[in-house]
Amino acid sequence: MSEAPAPPKKEKSAPQKAMDKLDLRRDIDLALHLPLRYEDETRLTPVAALRDGDTAQVEGVVTHCEVQFRPRRQLVARLDDGTGTLVMRFINFYPNHQKTLAAGQRVRVRGEARGGFFGIEMVHPTFRGVGEDTPLASALTPVYPTTASLPQAYLRKAVAGGLKRADLSEIVPAPLVPAGMWGLRASLRFLHEPTPDVSLMDLEDHTHPAWQRLKFEELLAQQLSQLQAKREREHQRAPKFKVVAGGLQERLLGALPFTLTEAQRRVVEEIARDLQREVPMHRLLQGDVGSGKTVVAALAAAVVMNDGWQCALMAPTEILAEQHFRKLIGWLEPLGIRIAWLTGSRKGKARREMLEAVASGDAALVVGTHAVIQADVTFKRLGLAIIDEQHRFGVAQRLALREKLVDPVAGLEPHLLMMSATPIPRTLAMTLFADLDVSTIDELPPGRTPIVTKVFSDAKRDGVIHTIAQEAAGGRQVYWVCPLIEESETLDLKNATETHQQLVAALPQQVVGLLHGRMPAAEKAAVMAEFTAGRMQLLVSTTVIEVGVDVPNASLMVIEHAERFGLSQLHQLRGRVGRGSVASVCVLLYTPPLSDTGKSRLRAMVDTQDGFEIARRDLEIRGPGEFMGARQSGAPLLRFADMELDEDLVRVARAAAEVMLDRHAEAAEQHVARWLGAKSDYLKA
Repeated sequence: MSEAPAPPKKEKSAPQKAMDKLDLRRDIDLALHLPLRYEDETRLTPVAALRDGDTAQVEGVVTHCEVQFRPRRQLVARLDDGTGTLVMRFINFYPNHQKTLAAGQRVRVRGEARGGFFGIEMVHPTFRGVGEDTPLASALTPVYPTTASLPQAYLRKAVAGGLKRADLSEIVPAPLVPAGMWGLRASLRFLHEPTPDVSLMDLEDHTHPAWQRLKFEELLAQQLSQLQAKREREHQRAPKFKVVAGGLQERLLGALPFTLTEAQRRVVEEIARDLQREVPMHRLLQGDVGSGKTVVAALAAAVVMNDGWQCALMAPTEILAEQHFRKLIGWLEPLGIRIAWLTGSRKGKARREMLEAVASGDAALVVGTHAVIQADVTFKRLGLAIIDEQHRFGVAQRLALREKLVDPVAGLEPHLLMMSATPIPRTLAMTLFADLDVSTIDELPPGRTPIVTKVFSDAKRDGVIHTIAQEAAGGRQVYWVCPLIEESETLDLKNATETHQQLVAALPQQVVGLLHGRMPAAEKAAVMAEFTAGRMQLLVSTTVIEVGVDVPNASLMVIEHAERFGLSQLHQLRGRVGRGSVASVCVLLYTPPLSDTGKSRLRAMVDTQDGFEIARRDLEIRGPGEFMGARQSGAPLLRFADMELDEDLVRVARAAAEVMLDRHAEAAEQHVARWLGAKSDYLKA
């Protein structure tokens, strides 16, 4: 007898799909989905008492409603509450609007009042039909973060249900909760249904005691996850290496054409100490643009390669990877080290030869893009993996790297060194990087000239081009950076190709090159080779030159539509000049009008060249999600706590996490599961 066919799987509704998109799957997820803001529907304001700019709720009877066609099609209704008349305007409306707002209907309306030609009016207020005895809300009405296809009414009902069903028992041991803090259950119930007597400002700026408890809980979960990852690594094993007198590191130091700065020497020693331990190194090397991170990485690799082990260096773009490759070839090949070059564009016989050299161990150092972790790449003995600009790799790529690089025979993990030219502000290091050891190069090599930063409106473009002609005539080179490769319907910006054509016409005596991400790799390499060799005076480029490009003769950087770039990105681009002994200038061209954010970014660029100060201001302007590239990384960043304002709370949570892991391990697991679920893996990548 055949089995009955399984019933068809019920298709999820649009709101349910939207809930999944917001990761609102568990009751506790709904309970922890807190309001963005609140609306006060607990009181009515007489129409006669409304003032321009007030956001208020009124109730009355509709006296007139019609569709008008001048100056454009709109629905206009008048409401009388006995003290005065309110005009409501709807540019976008539906038939049910006209039904609810028909003459004679009693409605409750909420919106922003403003003075109009016919008296006080509200444009697109919220409204609903009521009776004379319909009670007012007893608590402030929450407005939740949402997405398309998920109405507030549906979300409010779902959150209320989740809050009712969720297990909100106290997991954190009472002695670890800061004195005077509210309980978790009381805090959540209050934040979802605050009483009307509470200050809206205290609620919306997250200073209310209920918010303090939620911020502490969130920070504690994040700190626990990071410390768990760090302690788990303490149980893993890695090969041990020693700095040997007369070894490869010492020979490399003797062959370098420059002397290390004190900061470089300090971090080289910090990394060497890590490599001598059998616990895998998990270190972030951070330093400002041009501080000399590549040579530090080379010296770390030398320790490992001296013992016959291999190293891998992975960069996010081919141009950056090639810059590293060229430097490392110059430093290490004369010392007998073979370096393999692996990128997505390397095909055929050349790639097969490189793969064989890596698998046999003949290639002691492998440099490339994410191609380094592709399935056909096999290392003989990998002792150290170096990831440059690690935050620009997706979480899946970083996890794949860790899984791929474990030695299948000995079970040994490679040491891991991550590098970043975007300095991490202190509070960010205490939170999102709590599982890392951090080395900082806080000193630039001697001979670097300060860069003068100037801001001009696009109206001064001709004057900038004249300056370019003068620089080129003096034997100097210039970058011109554009934000887009091709036209966009939403951003009316000149693309790199058009700008290149304009500059070729304006500077007929100069060689003007073009570089963008869609060019074939060989063509990009040829253009960069021409510019690096000094045979090209002006390079028009997209942001593919953001990091790694090192041309000491370049003295002028022009960034077009600078208001469209992030602050850290502007600082990275500025760092492409000032790498030689000649005075250098960075020109920021903007198209007015500037937004407040745009003004803040450009002002910061003029005010300081300190990468740490730039990073602090960038974090302040954009928030941690954008600063860390959370969209591409997948990392669950903090929703409630503020990196700068809550630094003291971060310290309290960090201390509590240490004690909780030591003495209450089961509770620690439960707390991380409550707040992060499966997402805690992202914090370990």
